Amino acid sequence: MAMQTLENWINRLQASGTYTFLRADAISGSGLSPDGVKKALQRLARRGRVIKLKDYFYVVVPLEYATAGAPPASWFIRDLMVAMGRSYYVGLLSAAALHGSSHHQPQEFQVFTDRPIRPLQAGRTRIRFFTSKYAAGAAVMGMKTPTGSMQVSTPETTVVDLVRFSKSAGGLDNVATIIAELSSALDPKRLLAAVRLVHDVPNVQRLGYLLDQVRQRRLSDPIQAWLERQSPGPLPLRSGRPLNGVGENRRWHLLVNQSVEAEA
Repeated sequence: MAMQTLENWINRLQASGTYTFLRADAISGSGLSPDGVKKALQRLARRGRVIKLKDYFYVVVPLEYATAGAPPASWFIRDLMVAMGRSYYVGLLSAAALHGSSHHQPQEFQVFTDRPIRPLQAGRTRIRFFTSKYAAGAAVMGMKTPTGSMQVSTPETTVVDLVRFSKSAGGLDNVATIIAELSSALDPKRLLAAVRLVHDVPNVQRLGYLLDQVRQRRLSDPIQAWLERQSPGPLPLRSGRPLNGVGENRRWHLLVNQSVEAEA
């Protein structure tokens, strides 16, 4: 009876277009006892009607996503982060795909926060969190979702992050490909602002080099002028690779120990 009562409440929730709820909401909304709600949620989770992402946070699984085990993360990421009290934005490959990059669709939903969070599994979708002390101040934009909206890094913030976290973005070749795809959406002033926010000189050198590789001097020239004022020293394009016999790109003070090829 408790499960039926709670499921009726969840059905009404879904009918109103809401796909997330807190355990406390389920208790107050259904009129059941905390223990009754706990047991009913366990049974509904076994049936695949809901999934638990946190002890206090649940996602409703509509019938059309029963096989996947959960609706897309975009449906609930905002509510999850609000419930956790964390600043966030969708970033890296997930943001690049939302901005129109068609190469190497992400196998995980990538999110930036200001403090460490362990990965979460929502059905077939893995949600991976990246920590950045700049998360709260980074340039982001709201994007509509079927259930509301979510915060996504701007194209400029996205490409800066892609270089900083290139290992989690498919490597430098893939990052260069994405930069080329997003180049028409990038604004030189906003890109420079994103660069100055993180002030990560080594990765700014790498970003500038990649921009030149995909023939985007209109974007790289302002960055290069800023970079020279930081007195950068020579460093490898790719860390951890041999430097024997490699040449230096003097514009970016980079030891080019890897060839970079952007896909057409």
